[in-house]
Amino acid sequence: MKKIFLSIISFLFIAVMAKAQDDVYPAPQQKGTLYITNATIHVGNGQVIENGTIEIKDGKITKVGAGINASGNVVDAKGKQVYPGLILPNTDLGLREIAGNAVRGSNDFAELGDWNSNIRSIVAYNTDSRVIGVLRANGILLANVAPQGGTLPGSSTIVQLDAWNWEDAAYKMDVGIHFNMPGLLNRPRGRFFAFFGGGQQAAAGTDPVKAALDKIEEVKKFFREAKAYLSEANHAETNLKFEAVKGLFDKKQKFYVHCNEVKQMLVAIDFAKEFGFNVVIVGGSDSWQIADLLKQNNISVILGREFDLPTMADDDVDQPFKTPYMLKKAGVLFCLNDDFEETRYRNLPFNAGQAVAYGLSKEEALRAITLDAAKILGIDDRTGSIEVGKDANIIISKGDVLDMRTSIITDAFIQGRKVSLENKQTQLYDRYMHKYGLDK
Repeated sequence: MKKIFLSIISFLFIAVMAKAQDDVYPAPQQKGTLYITNATIHVGNGQVIENGTIEIKDGKITKVGAGINASGNVVDAKGKQVYPGLILPNTDLGLREIAGNAVRGSNDFAELGDWNSNIRSIVAYNTDSRVIGVLRANGILLANVAPQGGTLPGSSTIVQLDAWNWEDAAYKMDVGIHFNMPGLLNRPRGRFFAFFGGGQQAAAGTDPVKAALDKIEEVKKFFREAKAYLSEANHAETNLKFEAVKGLFDKKQKFYVHCNEVKQMLVAIDFAKEFGFNVVIVGGSDSWQIADLLKQNNISVILGREFDLPTMADDDVDQPFKTPYMLKKAGVLFCLNDDFEETRYRNLPFNAGQAVAYGLSKEEALRAITLDAAKILGIDDRTGSIEVGKDANIIISKGDVLDMRTSIITDAFIQGRKVSLENKQTQLYDRYMHKYGLDK
């Protein structure tokens, strides 16, 4: 058995290191005027335009609507659906190539130590990741790449998914600082409970809840000291960890708190009140229980994947499917995410489609992976909807992008650049279609 396991690991490592997609190049800057015509345009804000046209000049949307004259460089989208590019709001894309820790050489998502507010995920982002091409083929054009590990793992950066290097990929740098909230429920420990979100592993003989509260107090102490440091006009020595969180105090950065339990989210609200941070809950599986309180405190939520078990044993088994509608009904600003490692986040649009079956309208579900995601990430002035003045981040599908059966992306544009939808999986498909003569 051990030999089989080692052979599998070796194969995966070779697969990662082998050359792939060498002939897939980032698209050059879009210049001139481009039209997408005869389309059903889903703007992203709830509006749908039938038989519409989009005019794009030098990467920006300049006109949207029906009755626009088009000539020259035209993409005919007759019978197709046009959407804003989808946004993956929290991910380790480009930092981890294979699920888990099977191939350590492909992992760069966590730094050693517990207090790493000065770590920047963007400098480790790998634009040559095979996963990126697969996501583009499913309509995902932007992602918020976040570090993991430790209490304060560092800052995340939003990237566009068609670039030569991380400098080209950066769409908005260092948008937020992340905080991994320790669990506040005293649950049985062990591998089974840890696997299903049983909280942090406490040392033998200690109270795990007390340990978690002590850790939270340490975090508060860190930010109190950072606030005092940043209020000084001059410093005898530069503290990089304090300097890295300056954006939290002047509202230029969001504070992403990773938690699922109600008690944890109450602590997150306390952080917002004490420090004035712009708090975003990441995960938030039990956010439906305190939706009104989140609304009152202007706390937004990045929900985890819907295809998951609920956090609490007495929650409805389909609670993850119902939560988006419940938050929408309460007026909480939220967006949807896909953090499932095994499918490498490609099912983001289908998570939104599942939410439609549990109460959201199709346009509301689309908004949860486009415009509302952009609002939470602080980039809605540039993207998230097909509106004049915004970047031309657009996808064209033969069918409903939220429907796994009919969603077939035919074209994708990032800042007006028509990007390749080819990836390792499409290459393998073409290879074996040719081998068996099915491509004729």
